[in-house]
Amino acid sequence: MPHPIDDHRSEFQAVIDHFQKELHSLRTGRASGALVEGIRVEAYGQSMDLKSTASITTPDAKTIQIEPWDKSIVKDIEKALIEASLGMQPNVAGTVIRMVMPQMTEENRKTLVKVLHQKDEQAKVGIRNVREKVKNAIQDDEKNKVIGEDEKRRQLEKLEKSVGEWNAQIDTLTAEKEKEILTI
Repeated sequence: MPHPIDDHRSEFQAVIDHFQKELHSLRTGRASGALVEGIRVEAYGQSMDLKSTASITTPDAKTIQIEPWDKSIVKDIEKALIEASLGMQPNVAGTVIRMVMPQMTEENRKTLVKVLHQKDEQAKVGIRNVREKVKNAIQDDEKNKVIGEDEKRRQLEKLEKSVGEWNAQIDTLTAEKEKEILTI
């Protein structure tokens, strides 16, 4: 018999995966292509990710370099980068766009840590939402006489243990990112 927790494992993992993507988009002192690759660019009459329109590299720790595959959309990419409000201005040199990371101030770091903790809480809310879904499935199974009361109790205990592990994973990722943000 399939276990409700196993049925929803991919939903728990999706929350973690989304959280990790959110962490990559947080700017630390180091340049990373992940900061810009998800930015939406309006080109060819449609909206697409920057990573599907250009090559994104980091030639050094402070620079993100973007080279569009189609040179005619350089202006579209530049516009999207400006609108993204990343705290750095795109510098266009021919068909290459460079973005230089500004020096992180103590105030920037503290603000970024606050944003990090908000994202941490959003991820935990996502885990709680999946937990509620699983808990309801377990209770429905008992109501419908699929499982007995003892099995329901065992499954609910297993669910809480599992949720604790997912939350611990979020805490670990948050602690690592916070350390990265605060490292000068």
